[in-house]
Amino acid sequence: MSALKMTYAASYSRLLPCLMATAMLLIAAAANAAAPGITGPTFNLTAQPAFLNQPDGLAVYSWGYGCNGTPSGFAPTAIAGASCSTMQVPGPTLIVRVGQTVTVNLTNGLPTAAGNTSILFPGFTVTASGGATGLLTKEAAPGGTVSYTFTATTPGTRAYYSGTQSDLQVEMGLYGAIIVLPTTIPAACTSGVHASNLTAQGFWGESDFRLAAAAYNHPQACYDREYLFQFSEMDANIHALALAQVTARAGCVAGAVGCSLNVPTEPYHPAYYLINGRSMPDDMDANYAPQYPHQPYNGNPHMHPGELTLLRIIGQGRWQHPFHEHGNHVRILGRDGNLILSQTDPNSVAGPLLFTTTTTPGIAMDGIFYWSGKGLNWDAYAHNPASQDPAAKLPCTPDANGYNTSHPTAINYFEWCQDHNKPLQVAPFGDVAGGGPATLPDPNLFTNGAWYGGSPYLGPNATLRATGCSAGAPAGSCGATGSTPPSGTIANSPSGEAGFAFMWHSHNEREITTNNIFPGGMLMMMLVDSREFQIDESN
Repeated sequence: MSALKMTYAASYSRLLPCLMATAMLLIAAAANAAAPGITGPTFNLTAQPAFLNQPDGLAVYSWGYGCNGTPSGFAPTAIAGASCSTMQVPGPTLIVRVGQTVTVNLTNGLPTAAGNTSILFPGFTVTASGGATGLLTKEAAPGGTVSYTFTATTPGTRAYYSGTQSDLQVEMGLYGAIIVLPTTIPAACTSGVHASNLTAQGFWGESDFRLAAAAYNHPQACYDREYLFQFSEMDANIHALALAQVTARAGCVAGAVGCSLNVPTEPYHPAYYLINGRSMPDDMDANYAPQYPHQPYNGNPHMHPGELTLLRIIGQGRWQHPFHEHGNHVRILGRDGNLILSQTDPNSVAGPLLFTTTTTPGIAMDGIFYWSGKGLNWDAYAHNPASQDPAAKLPCTPDANGYNTSHPTAINYFEWCQDHNKPLQVAPFGDVAGGGPATLPDPNLFTNGAWYGGSPYLGPNATLRATGCSAGAPAGSCGATGSTPPSGTIANSPSGEAGFAFMWHSHNEREITTNNIFPGGMLMMMLVDSREFQIDESN
């Protein structure tokens, strides 16, 4: 995959071939990610076995945490059809607030031969009760229960995972995320441009799926949309050996000689690379999709231009995963619930801008991804003052930062006004030699395959609006004559979804395969949609 990307002010000219050839994919039936989970502060969990479905048709024997009974609630509440089975990978996302006393009751439903199990909550001072004394914490024996209690001291995203024979149990799937929400939300996060974003979303029929308006109690931690990504890997050979030994020891008595597993975890050769327990293309199906009963969380982010998108990222498993978010760098706010502030200015967040969010095992980070269209050097909304279509000649009134934020209900809300009415098509294909901003691939490439929409513009009908209408033509009847490149395929008509799709993927090339077959693994798309496209995160 290309490593090229745009920073906030960089030109798109060198990125455009990659953008057009691979990142302008348009997905007709979109599913969205959000950060779904269950609410506390008391959680009753169980550890149990099940099989995880993979895109190559294999069902991999695994272990995972799940709900022991009906949870107290689901979040975000707007997601319909939420569920929590007795086993899922990753485990249920635990959502609490700062100051709450959190209790997690874990029952060990693993095969007897698997022995004890437990949960570690790094970053919290935990009191464990019941169960047996383990190396790192109290453990639940087969069929037994152990309780963990701690105070949610600071906001942010963190990992939880097994503290018992972790090389095997984490590999088998015993891990998950805990999200602590701030109790105080800065005023800046509920006013100004963030309030306008809510107005825009409401006008176009969208709901607010955020868990909060800020990741931390800091005005630079505001966000408008959020997604949780847990990266992990699986060595199917280890899982197969575990299944064989569990089967061979079925019915054995806990603690008896021979009633234990001896599964080697080295050498390590993972063949499955997972985002939230799924591989591409499964990660783009809906949350709680019935075909993945033990993998409820997906990985298919959407956003509108100008929105601050919070990425909650955790490295699970044993390997480091260098995940690359095309389209912009990610500004890190904090790691493991620790907000990163400037040493010289305590009012300023000083986290780095990351080209790849390198996820070290067990490390969690919160960061902001941002895309506005600034630096494209053409009007991404295809305005044409000569058009008879009113939507093709909307105004752009720059705010103090140069964006069209005074019209939250407009299609071009948050347009970078410096490029307003600037044509892409100075030459037939806008190439540099003809005076255009970039050299585009052959137009036939744009229509090769059902995922290629072939439009450099945001929004339904934008390509049709680009050339305007003949005199006297009725509004909305613009033809595509002279429009370059062609817009729409069988899957994506000119009037359907038309956005920029940025490929997000691991920069370890093997990790974008499933069992060595491309495409697969740690691969998904960030779809930047025009305002009139409704991002529905209820699925």
